[in-house]
Amino acid sequence: MFILPVVILAAASLLIQWYVAAMVFSAIAAFLINFFRDPHRAGSDRHVDVLSPADGTVVQIRDVADGDVWPGLTRQVSIFMSVFDVHVNRAPMTGRIVHYRYSAGKRMVAMSHKSSLDNEQNLIVMTDNRGATLAFKQIAGLLARRIVFDKKEGDEVARGERIGMIKFGSRVDVFFPANAQILVKPGDKPKAGLTVLAEIPE
Repeated sequence: MFILPVVILAAASLLIQWYVAAMVFSAIAAFLINFFRDPHRAGSDRHVDVLSPADGTVVQIRDVADGDVWPGLTRQVSIFMSVFDVHVNRAPMTGRIVHYRYSAGKRMVAMSHKSSLDNEQNLIVMTDNRGATLAFKQIAGLLARRIVFDKKEGDEVARGERIGMIKFGSRVDVFFPANAQILVKPGDKPKAGLTVLAEIPE
């Protein structure tokens, strides 16, 4: 959708010998191709492992009040996605989507903690066959133009399965129960579908 018109403009500029315009459009096309890349990912299949739903940088790990997001979830890991990260989001575990909610909101800088509360976002809650529950939010950032979520409430998804993306700069927050062992720290750079963010024990 975004890439083809820019490629056509680059080719047309080249044909009519507008070389500066051709270079500009080619650079934009290269950026878009890089942004929308969707590399193959096959991470851990251990049922206790929770994979990162997003590429990016861990910017916050904190405790939240029980019930603020979903009953029983009290640990939060926040991942900031820059425009240079892969923006495809993947299911963090194998299980069923038991709740989905879209909330309209602001477009503040996604690095800010307030973006988790006030920005446009999707909330997705999942449970696995053990009854373990987690939630994650797709949060629009300052440059985000669209949050895409390809699943619906009641769908079964597999760990690492592609479930959507956020176009142009954003953030994903993941919420765990208190007994989860968080395996990342601020500054780490997880990869969606590859990096184990946490373990939820039996």
